[in-house]
Amino acid sequence: VQLQASGGGLVQAGGSLRLSCAASGRSIRSYGMAWFRQAPGLEREFVTVISRSGGGTYYTDSVKGRFTVSRDNAKNTVYLQMNSLQPEDTAVYYCAASNAVWSSLRGENAYAYWGQGTLVTVSS
Repeated sequence: VQLQASGGGLVQAGGSLRLSCAASGRSIRSYGMAWFRQAPGLEREFVTVISRSGGGTYYTDSVKGRFTVSRDNAKNTVYLQMNSLQPEDTAVYYCAASNAVWSSLRGENAYAYWGQGTLVTVSS
């Protein structure tokens, strides 16, 4: 499955962005879908994951209450709505797909498929 992330850009602190991850080649129905991010000079970190059906989600503590992950399996697309953005959210955001079990989906090693990343820059 090929993944294409989009929707990044420059936004002021307190603003919002919605990222999209469009899949092609295969249906994402069989995959848990996640977003990771990598800030300058730091390692890539887990942000959120959504289950195959969309009924289960998990967020890293720093984005809880501000970010919302969703998916539209009919459109083969996953979304990340980011509100109340802060400068520390500045990073390249990657979407990823995995058919591993739910308990392993916070680790990037579980993901076989990755998008190219989209840059989010939050100014103070």
